Amino acid sequence: MAFVIVTGQVVSDNTGASTEMPVLVSPGGPVLPLIDYCLTKRRSLAWQEKLIRAAKLFIEYVEVNAIQGEEEWRLFRNFANALRSGTIHPKTGDDPGGLYWRALGVQPANDNIALLSDFFDWLGRDENPRARKFNPHYQGNRYDQRIDHQAYLYRRDNAFLGHTWTGDSPRLARVTRGERPPKVHGVRPPAFPEERIEELLFKGFKVAGRYNYRDMAITCLLLGGGLRVCEPFHLFLADVQPHWDDPSIAFVAVHHPAVGLAPNDWRNASGKRGSRSEYLATEFGLAPRHIVRGKLHAGWKHPALDKRWYMQVHWFSKAKYGTLFLDIWKRYLEQVATVERQHPYAWVNLSRGNAGGIYTISSYLKSLQGAVERIGLVYGKQFGTTSHGPRHAYGQRARRGGVNEIILQRVMHHCSPNSQLVYTQPELSEVTAALEQAAQRLSTNLVQPQEYWSTFVDVK
Repeated sequence: MAFVIVTGQVVSDNTGASTEMPVLVSPGGPVLPLIDYCLTKRRSLAWQEKLIRAAKLFIEYVEVNAIQGEEEWRLFRNFANALRSGTIHPKTGDDPGGLYWRALGVQPANDNIALLSDFFDWLGRDENPRARKFNPHYQGNRYDQRIDHQAYLYRRDNAFLGHTWTGDSPRLARVTRGERPPKVHGVRPPAFPEERIEELLFKGFKVAGRYNYRDMAITCLLLGGGLRVCEPFHLFLADVQPHWDDPSIAFVAVHHPAVGLAPNDWRNASGKRGSRSEYLATEFGLAPRHIVRGKLHAGWKHPALDKRWYMQVHWFSKAKYGTLFLDIWKRYLEQVATVERQHPYAWVNLSRGNAGGIYTISSYLKSLQGAVERIGLVYGKQFGTTSHGPRHAYGQRARRGGVNEIILQRVMHHCSPNSQLVYTQPELSEVTAALEQAAQRLSTNLVQPQEYWSTFVDVK
């Protein structure tokens, strides 16, 4: 029996409004409880897609492995084990059920188990109590209770208004639990090499003797402003202006894609200052990019905002990146001045046949890869040369410059003070150097190993 995931326009009332979201379709039609759950939770598209994929896996498993009279919790436990170990016989390569699943990693399996467990809890309200039986809570042993209590404390301590949580006890343990992954010390993610930044901008983005000012400007926002790759794609043309204190430096405001204020003091039907979602719908018939699927989608990680409702790009440094970006931006505006647009977004297609269209993240990533390879670097996340590398370079540059963790949290727009700890983790080479320096400081108070070695040689 085939189950497919499609993009659906969900209409839930007679207002005419619809919500674009992933929908799991069975031979009998859409799986409605999943739609209701997603509409109720109002989480990101990425979360919805993960949930839908997990549900698809579970339904496919049940189709070929359900046994008449088998208890629900055993079925879910067996499903969880199939995620962890796969369904293919290691010697014969056979799978009587026809799933042919390969083993997932520990964390992906745990994520699927957690997503479905919460869904079953929600589904198991009064009208469907059976759903709670798939992965019910129980008292658990002392080890389970200790782990759950620590997880509860972590969530509470890192939650917004966590101090208002009542009680000090987590939920009971689950019958089917995620596997405990090995403990690994945090490792700083690879950053784009600092010594190749100017070469990337001025040589990598130069093709056939012409500069690609659009992609140079986006890359400058990542390298000098520390933005995530998705965030520049929410910018409107009006969001970039010369700074009022220093017109040689760019002031860039990345507004929340939906609740951020509309540009140019735009007013809605009530005469009030409108939001970006209202502005996009009224003036262009568009929805914010973080809630649409497909090529135009641009994620939104819910960063901490500086003001209502936007975050300012904090240049590192203003003299270098603040002025460089503004110079590139002016040259880019000259390119797009005569291009017709049916949207307010800053970045537009410039190629013939699609000039003026909304520029996509996938197109930028292809351009970035070409620029990286053009200067002789290998394009890959492990080398810091993908779109993740520039933000990491920004964070690590700030760490090396002595920026304290509170300031680093602010300029990188992290909600939790723990989020930037990855940038402060020492590299293995730094650990080795620190131990060597400590050994040298203590060496004057220790008997030199050479004395023992010479004694050992003489005896031998």
